[in-house]
Amino acid sequence: MAKKKFNVAVAGATGAVGNQMIACLEERNFPIKSVRFLASHRSVGKKLRFRGDDIAVEELTEQSLGSVDIALFSAGGNTSKRFAPFAKEKGCVVIDNSSAWRMDPEVPLVVPEVNLHAVSDYSNKGIIANPNCSTIQMVVALSPIYKKCGIKRIVVSTYQAVSGTGKKAVDELFDQTRAIINFFDYKKNVYPHRIAFNCLPHIDAFLENGYTKEEMKMVNETRKILEDHSIGVTATTVRVPVFYAHSESINVETEKHITADEVKSLLRLAKGIKVVDEPEKNIYPLAIDAAGRDVTLVGRIREDESIPNGINMWVVSDNIRKGAATNAVQIAEVLASDYL
Repeated sequence: MAKKKFNVAVAGATGAVGNQMIACLEERNFPIKSVRFLASHRSVGKKLRFRGDDIAVEELTEQSLGSVDIALFSAGGNTSKRFAPFAKEKGCVVIDNSSAWRMDPEVPLVVPEVNLHAVSDYSNKGIIANPNCSTIQMVVALSPIYKKCGIKRIVVSTYQAVSGTGKKAVDELFDQTRAIINFFDYKKNVYPHRIAFNCLPHIDAFLENGYTKEEMKMVNETRKILEDHSIGVTATTVRVPVFYAHSESINVETEKHITADEVKSLLRLAKGIKVVDEPEKNIYPLAIDAAGRDVTLVGRIREDESIPNGINMWVVSDNIRKGAATNAVQIAEVLASDYL
């Protein structure tokens, strides 16, 4: 029997994540009948390459979503709030990369390696939410541990690449770095402080509780994805002068005791994970090794000597690929498999 093919749209197609969604659809040979690349009116007519053809970008409107089966959205929360419900009414399933729907109790928040079963709930709104990039890689690494021995508490500090802010931030890091090493004046437009040769403990807006929105996303999304609101989660998110791939230092307190060797064995069998842990040979996860890949790298796995049931680890993943585009396409693949 021939595989069913789908009418697919990518909204926000000209952005960094949108571009990567297009690349992932092609790389993973997603079963496509037709494809539409949608963006704001400013990008209309721009050509994007897909499977050997140049396809013109169209304006994202209600009409442009009328005959679409699956839409990958990476156009911002306000745009998603406006257009996703309309797409749903037309029978389209939206996989949304913004924060607009993540904490809606009727919308599943999905990482296929972790809570694949949640995809079946998409019919509630016709919308599936893609988690925050920093949350995705953390739950990929922690889910096998959680399923094996439970988790009481997570303490995470992130070291997040500038590509998480967008192309303008990538350009700003490049321009500032070039200016500084050549003893020129530098400009700062994207971040409130210089990002080159610096670390900013500030991602997204600060809240009344002293945390940032990014930090609370990690807290709330982790509990929702793991379906356990009893887990204590605290996060500090930091922007660092790296172009691609987020790194995270994670300390986890488990319900039952598990050794570092047992964690390594567990993670070696887990989907989407590569254990990179030979510190005696200077081998551990690096951002430069994760960039451009879909796998989540985990290393520096060791027992926390300060508590009875503690594990430390270092987790690195490409924030544009697995942290956004690839995860969305993986969800689309699950949807497609229901019809094949």
